[in-house]
Amino acid sequence: MTNKKFLTIFDCGFSRIRAGTFNLENKDKTFFIESNFISDSSNLKLEIQKIITSLERNTNEYIDNIDLMVDSTKMLSIGISISKKIEESKLRQDNILFMVQEAKQLILKHYSKHTVAHIIINNYKIDNIDYSDLPDEIECKFISLDIIFICLPSELIVNLKNIFSESNILVNQVICSSYAKSMNYKNDLNLTGEVSFIDIGFKKTSILSYIDDRFISLDVLPVGGNHITKDISLILKIDLNQAEQLKLNFDKTNKHLNNENFSIEMIQKIAFARTEEILELCTKSLESNAQMLGHFKMILMGEGSKILDNKFKDMISFSRDIDFLEETFKDVCNSGFKLRAGPNKQEVVVVPKKLLKQGFFEKLFHFFR
Repeated sequence: MTNKKFLTIFDCGFSRIRAGTFNLENKDKTFFIESNFISDSSNLKLEIQKIITSLERNTNEYIDNIDLMVDSTKMLSIGISISKKIEESKLRQDNILFMVQEAKQLILKHYSKHTVAHIIINNYKIDNIDYSDLPDEIECKFISLDIIFICLPSELIVNLKNIFSESNILVNQVICSSYAKSMNYKNDLNLTGEVSFIDIGFKKTSILSYIDDRFISLDVLPVGGNHITKDISLILKIDLNQAEQLKLNFDKTNKHLNNENFSIEMIQKIAFARTEEILELCTKSLESNAQMLGHFKMILMGEGSKILDNKFKDMISFSRDIDFLEETFKDVCNSGFKLRAGPNKQEVVVVPKKLLKQGFFEKLFHFFR
């Protein structure tokens, strides 16, 4: 039986590593840390080891397992419907578990290079009647499930697991960062109706859509904050590191501007032009989604959006109303912790074999955290 007091979350982004270790007995004794900007992936292992050492020093507790938050340009959201005739008069949870397992095997068969991170049931059709939640003790002759699988590239997961393994750390659960953040912010803000979170990362932009409490879809565009940096570098003829500093500081002071050939206004113009392009691409993606009726609210978040905030809204030429979330790295880690620990009626939770004392199956499914 473990005596550990802390649960540790790592968010491994393309440009930074963030981590939080949460005291399960005293929420005031929680520690957060963020790495420096990572310009070269070869520095990833060293930055992770630095963070591990710092957290162990702060908590006075050895870290031997973590939950891993990660996004990717190659992550997928896959929807599938599966149906079954029920021979018993009452619908049992075992019937649902069997159907979910069957659907998962189909996904793994056709997307063999991906790992399933989240399994989300957003509709139960029982004898032609739709339910958002699984009813208790209901008679059923025929059931159909609408399931969404969020999948991450296996190669990325394996590489990160190997890095942690070298420090004798086991990865318990893999979490999609964009999904965890959007779910957390939607709940905290009590948002209803059609809401889409635009998560601008370093190399990608994720679009996560909800209708009330239902998760609808995840789409990924291969463009992000790094493209803004490259635009600044190319147009101003400066190196990428200087361009990154200008991007992050153009709204604060003039101290990074030591070149009389360009101004803050010029940097803003470059950054806003690329941002407008990203938002237009997001709009096209949302408008092509048959489930969205066109009245969706857009909320911008992510590392790549930090050059903007609500005071710059009027400077962007964009037809739709959009809000900006000024998130911190602590907010990111908290999102993973809340998804890990809190109730989520839509999601099926995978429990690893190592948590079981005995049993034949490699994994068990548990509903409703």
